[in-house]
Amino acid sequence: MRIAFMGTPGFSVPALLALHAAGHEIAAVYSQPPRPAGRGQALRASPVQSEAERLGIAVRTPARLRTDTAEQAAFAALGLDAAVVVAYGLILPAPMLAAPARGCLNIHASLLPRWRGAAPYQAALLAGDAQSGVTIMQMDEGLDTGPMLRRGSVPIGPRTDAQTLHDALSALGARLIVEELADPSPPVAQDESLATLVPRLSRADGVLDWSQPAEALDRRIRAMTPWPGTTARLGDVILKIGRATPVSLDHGAAPGTVLDHRLTIACGRDALRLDRLQWPGRGMLDAEPFLRGRPIAAGAILT
Repeated sequence: MRIAFMGTPGFSVPALLALHAAGHEIAAVYSQPPRPAGRGQALRASPVQSEAERLGIAVRTPARLRTDTAEQAAFAALGLDAAVVVAYGLILPAPMLAAPARGCLNIHASLLPRWRGAAPYQAALLAGDAQSGVTIMQMDEGLDTGPMLRRGSVPIGPRTDAQTLHDALSALGARLIVEELADPSPPVAQDESLATLVPRLSRADGVLDWSQPAEALDRRIRAMTPWPGTTARLGDVILKIGRATPVSLDHGAAPGTVLDHRLTIACGRDALRLDRLQWPGRGMLDAEPFLRGRPIAAGAILT
């Protein structure tokens, strides 16, 4: 099948590799333009662009699509059977959605219609969902509103974080899109009454509110790992928190109070034991080496 692939981050790469391995003719890869990165702010190609170039596939990196009629015409001229879109980052205008014979298929990292939008699997972790998954959908002009073609699920365990879920869903999406192109499924309309929408994450989403229950704070830490990460303030110092364990504890202390030498922190309900932390300018450490030479006394307050 003659296809275009449209994606940008590392999440998209397994699908590109799977489609290439399955023998599809990838006429072009579309990815976001190179961005400044690192200390020197040199331009760096996206993971998808880098992988496509390694495979010898032509890469296009338009900065916009909705107002670029020349780019839209170039896309239509590819003569595609289908386009596969996964975490591309640009909105496809109607002429591009209609150009391939089978339209544009999106690999979305949730069990639609739950968690439409930019951070779906992080939202599933935050909400305490028992599972997440991938939906292959036929794209339309709405935000993740098109008909569903194929779905697969991944369980969310008590220690699952966003990185492990990212990796599992990325691999699942790669498998499902190859299956869908080989054996098309009948479209199923989404139930709008069940739809939920999640916005793009920001660094503010990683600030912990100790008045919340320990269970909710643990979910937030796992949902924000590795990005944007979670933080707490100890006086003028901002600590990064990488992993924690909820502890059932009737403490009677103000939220944010350090209860013991093991960094058990009072929450609005129960407590949270901090297992991995990071001092500013240092690496992430387990609690014991983190405290070595710089202990935090019981009674200190995190905000």
